Amino acid sequence: MSKKKRSFPAIPAALFSMMSVQGGGAIAKSLFPHIGASGTATLRIGISSIILFLINRPKISSLTSKQWAYSFGYGACLGLMNLSFYLAIERIPLGLGVTIEFLGPLALALILSRRFLDVVWALLACGGILLIAPWQSDGIDIIGIVFGLGAGLFWAFYIILGGKISKIMKTGDGVTIGMAFATLLILPFGIIGGGLAALNWKLLATGTGVALFSSAIPYSLDLVALNKLPAKTFSILMSLQPAFAALSGLIFLSEMLELNQWLSIVCVITASIGATLTAYVNKKTM
Repeated sequence: MSKKKRSFPAIPAALFSMMSVQGGGAIAKSLFPHIGASGTATLRIGISSIILFLINRPKISSLTSKQWAYSFGYGACLGLMNLSFYLAIERIPLGLGVTIEFLGPLALALILSRRFLDVVWALLACGGILLIAPWQSDGIDIIGIVFGLGAGLFWAFYIILGGKISKIMKTGDGVTIGMAFATLLILPFGIIGGGLAALNWKLLATGTGVALFSSAIPYSLDLVALNKLPAKTFSILMSLQPAFAALSGLIFLSEMLELNQWLSIVCVITASIGATLTAYVNKKTM
């Protein structure tokens, strides 16, 4: 009797994904003084793409037009999400950048639910963002906030397309081809920014670590989780991203947050969990 092949558990996959990506974000920020945010994003995505192609060896010739289309959309979201996020945390602390970015998935959860409580969660999230508005905190860059919001928009589309692509393609093929499209999309930004010209072996090694922890590992784990978990459960788990980011910034970058900034993180996490649960209850009662 043959043994059933075991796959990686979905919930640990999502948790390890968050730990990995936020730790990688802290390492990435150390590269900004040397190659800039756009150079770091290009290095991260490009190296991840190479690693994934060597590991997964996707059968490109067997892809359908639908799979190509979803792969392109998925890759575009990956590339723009990463570029916008790095441009954000170049100007604001890591924990705050992820908190603002997380408004994208939160808005997605609110759209999926249509109850009065949605207004409560939306107001709570808005209150959280107001707590870290430039007039509330010294040194908070408005441009960084705008880039963070842009990253959140692309993150929402990443969740939508990730769920769809995991149903029509092998996990490894989906993330690998998507990463290749992401590389082609953001490579011009890395070249124009000029940071890639400063690369040396030490920076390249650090960039490889960023690629592994921030892209190759977590995005593969995300597709595993999205393929097995209900959207409700995955969204609740993702609600912990701002907390993981704030802790990573504190531990690895010594980024001390003010009380109002920690309260902002708590507000956004609470709003996200509440909105996700409301959406699930609404779906069950319809």
